[in-house]
Amino acid sequence: MAKHISVKGVVQGVGFRPFVYGLATRLDLHGWVCNTSGGVDILVEGQNCQVEKFIQSLHLEKPPLAKIDSIQVDEAPCDLSSNFEIRASQAVAGVYQPICADIAICPDCERELFNPQDKRYLYPFINCTHCGPRFTIIQDIPYDRPNTTMADFPMCDHCHAEYMDPLDRRFHAQPIACPECGPFVELRETHSRFPTSDPRISSIEIRVSAILKARRLLREGYILAIKGLGGFHLACDASNPYTLAELRDRKGRSDKPFAVMAADLAVVASLCNLQKEEQLLLTSREKPIVLLARDKHINSLNYKVSELVAPNLDTLGVMLPYTPLHHLLLNQTDPVLAREPVPPVLVMTSGNFSEEPIAIDNKEALERLSPLADAFLLHNREIHVRSDDSVVKVDRGPWTVDHKASDTVSCPPSTVYLRRSRGYAPYPVRLPVEVRPTLAVGGELKNTFCLARDRYAFLSHHIGDMENAETYASFEQGTGHLAHIFRVQPDVIAHDLHPNYLTTRYAERSTVQRIGVQHHHAHIASCMADNGLDDRQVIGLSFDGTGYGTDGAIWGGEILLASYADFERFAHLEYLPLPGGDAAIRSPWRIMAGYAHALGIEVDDLPFLQNTDKQALRIVRQQIDRKINSPFTSSMGRLFDAVASLIGIRHDVTYEAQAAIEMEVLSRDYLPDAKPYPYVVDQTEQGMTIRLRELFSAIVQDVRANEFAGMIGARFHRTAAEIAIDICKQARTATGLNDVALSGGVWQNQILLDLVCAGLKQERFIVYFHKQVPTNDGGLALGQVMVANCSRAERSEPTGERSRSV
Repeated sequence: MAKHISVKGVVQGVGFRPFVYGLATRLDLHGWVCNTSGGVDILVEGQNCQVEKFIQSLHLEKPPLAKIDSIQVDEAPCDLSSNFEIRASQAVAGVYQPICADIAICPDCERELFNPQDKRYLYPFINCTHCGPRFTIIQDIPYDRPNTTMADFPMCDHCHAEYMDPLDRRFHAQPIACPECGPFVELRETHSRFPTSDPRISSIEIRVSAILKARRLLREGYILAIKGLGGFHLACDASNPYTLAELRDRKGRSDKPFAVMAADLAVVASLCNLQKEEQLLLTSREKPIVLLARDKHINSLNYKVSELVAPNLDTLGVMLPYTPLHHLLLNQTDPVLAREPVPPVLVMTSGNFSEEPIAIDNKEALERLSPLADAFLLHNREIHVRSDDSVVKVDRGPWTVDHKASDTVSCPPSTVYLRRSRGYAPYPVRLPVEVRPTLAVGGELKNTFCLARDRYAFLSHHIGDMENAETYASFEQGTGHLAHIFRVQPDVIAHDLHPNYLTTRYAERSTVQRIGVQHHHAHIASCMADNGLDDRQVIGLSFDGTGYGTDGAIWGGEILLASYADFERFAHLEYLPLPGGDAAIRSPWRIMAGYAHALGIEVDDLPFLQNTDKQALRIVRQQIDRKINSPFTSSMGRLFDAVASLIGIRHDVTYEAQAAIEMEVLSRDYLPDAKPYPYVVDQTEQGMTIRLRELFSAIVQDVRANEFAGMIGARFHRTAAEIAIDICKQARTATGLNDVALSGGVWQNQILLDLVCAGLKQERFIVYFHKQVPTNDGGLALGQVMVANCSRAERSEPTGERSRSV
């Protein structure tokens, strides 16, 4: 019996061919296996029972990194082969396949890294078929060494023998390398053009001399730029307040929290309240940054992370070493490395000035980052695609439901993606419907784009805020590269309705059909696709900071009746002026002063205005009265900002949602005793409007009574949750709908998410929340894909014409 088998999915760069070879050899089958541009093709010949067992085992025994989407089996003529072989890869025009994300160093390689008897002892680029770089070094498919940035490093005889040995863990490991033939690291002072030593000399101590000096510099309080897997990090001692203050000053990042990298789990447990689910994420093969609750009462080490790492927050973003180089920098026990002790926790923040993309090229980094870093730890393996660290948290709220069951029940804690990039991108999201070749360009903030075809949506790595030429260039490079890798020639480009977004302007230059998708409609469609829903109608709670509405106003507190095809605005927060536009977003006191003026609430005597320039306050009110640069907004995010300023938490912000985040921190302990404030919902011809005068008046009364800011914040959170639940109940009464989808950046607020979902569960709603992509604008492009392929505009508009979802 002979069978031709075609395997689709993530099956290249994951040890799949070596696995097939071993399986066929074990079952005494003949034939071959090879990579193609579309997956893996196999021909097997042998006894019927063994061939059937082989086919079954492809699924049951596949390598841990493989993700099989389909296996097609066809009859084949006998090959008359006498053995089983791995054949050369075949490029096939027009076909494509998912590719593997970058994978953290595996336990086997980590053991070899610190084994003095091993050839790759202390070698910072050790890898095998189960770990190492993938997405960031791939230039084309099929995934073979000549199609990666490792093509510049011919294998030595030893590496080549491992690469060709079917019984070796490095059999066909494309990034295979060793000290004799692979990349190397070097340390450069900021103002020096030359490395500190020759890393090619074979002595172990000389080979790691750059790493030893880097460890000493970190211990002594210097800031280093370190080239990693997907770009540069800026690193320093997380306990040193003077170095941290200097880093913040140089980087122009006064308050936004830094991520840290801890030497091991014991160090993490000494600093944070570490639960089992968070431990699993920290040690997973993706090794993302995990948001953990700080525990100031637990510290078995004589070490303390400075408050300057995450000012005014009760969480830390923590990750473990995920490359061999990281392990060499943070290891506390190896006898060679121990000659230069290093702090057990390092700040590891993106290697860039604020709002720019991370640097990936040595020359670029030496030019751009010299004002930021005292020294550079470089290597000579090129990074083809930049990829920031992913950020996740564990949601263990009691509200989680089993949508397949007839009842709502508790489910295990789930992972919430705040930034989906290294380790996860570009794994595809499987779509509930087949789509034509589509490029969705996403939004302006936290940009990701999405290329889709058939039933695959390839959501990109994190691009960043599209507010400068450097980020725009990164966006263009990324779209071009992924379109080539996945063989997507878009028939349609989906974009946001905002006319001034750089992504919208990019789409407008295209000659293919363009479909504008309303921002909050895209959010709800993203949540639906994330959960694999068909084109049903749901109640969509789309809460965020900014989104261009179909009426030209700034939306953001929206309750929609939405499907992929269209939406209806069922209810929204009332329109209030945003004096100064973007300037108000950076200064929440302006938002609150503007809201109060528009609502006729007297606030001049309140503390939040006492240090405000009176001329600036007069200008704010004049802008509103004269309707000068005061766009109307229904934003839930701006409502949170206004309340945070009103109760004295923060009047100016240096990063997105800072005021709301700090209010959430202060509110948490007061929730058990907090009661909601009053609010009013009016029925109008355009739908329901949630009035805010009564809410603000009650908060002002509490401020005048000197109530704790934490208690007022807790009461406000309960009010926002009650509003959401109340409107959902009214929507169900009016429409009969019982499915609720939550999307938008405001849902990153864990208090609000828990309160709303617990309340909806009590009311017997079925709740859908994101589980594969971020709820913020990092998941927006996925929704744009679905709307563009399911909307009335997609079905009716001819090529080349612009249309939009309304």
